[in-house]
Amino acid sequence: MERKIGNGAAPFEIQEGMLMTAPALVVVSQGSADPRVAQVTHELRKGLQSLRPELVVHGAFLDQCPPSGSQVVSQLVRQGVEEIVFVPLHLTNAIEADPAIDAMVHRCRVSNPDIRFSTSRPIGPELSLLTVLDLRMRSALSNARCLELDGLVLSSETAGDVRGSALLARRARQWSTHHRLPCLTAVADDSGPSVSQAIMGLRAQGRRHIAVGSFFLSADSAYQTQADLAYRYGAVSVSEPIGAAREVLDLVLARYAFAAMDLLDFGIEEELEQPETPHLSVVGA
Repeated sequence: MERKIGNGAAPFEIQEGMLMTAPALVVVSQGSADPRVAQVTHELRKGLQSLRPELVVHGAFLDQCPPSGSQVVSQLVRQGVEEIVFVPLHLTNAIEADPAIDAMVHRCRVSNPDIRFSTSRPIGPELSLLTVLDLRMRSALSNARCLELDGLVLSSETAGDVRGSALLARRARQWSTHHRLPCLTAVADDSGPSVSQAIMGLRAQGRRHIAVGSFFLSADSAYQTQADLAYRYGAVSVSEPIGAAREVLDLVLARYAFAAMDLLDFGIEEELEQPETPHLSVVGA
């Protein structure tokens, strides 16, 4: 049996001429009491559905607002869906998903033992997101009527996992090289320098016109805190979050396609479990 996943077609093609629908795609993000934060996830869902109308796409939240992952899974099960892929919407984790997502998927497996689940790796600090960061930064500088800039801060919610932290530092260096300006990183969860410390570090180098690029998916409470702190310490502008950009949609689809491969069953294990057939040999006299 042959099944295919690609950028062009969602159904799996099998040799017998039948079609098996692709796994459902569920994007997972942190919830918030602020509807503007949740709206980004809903916009991503709509964008994904527009790009891939043949897919079943849903959004789920880990806390504070519905629907939860369990609620989405229950709905999909009632619709007859048998395979589900979760894609974590984390921009700083490159390999490891949030433990809350692992716990949610575990609960879904226990409640629905007949459904097959797969969790992709998070979005991560991919290079393509620097393009969106630049667009947001230019817009913020234009609104602030800022004509001079001599320092940058790359602000994110967390430092991420080990791989994500290394990639985030690399993105800061690439952003610095691209604009030929010094760039320091800042995080909002106390796992590294805060945005105020980053700004003071640049000021110690003699920099006075400092802009903050926001490597956040949405304007959640951590983003608001970092933005307020940046302005308090003299930043000339703070960019808006990444949001439901096309680059994020493409990354979600790429993560989904790779994780969906884990759900394919080629019957290899069954072949390995079959006992070997004894071979007859002729022995000459």
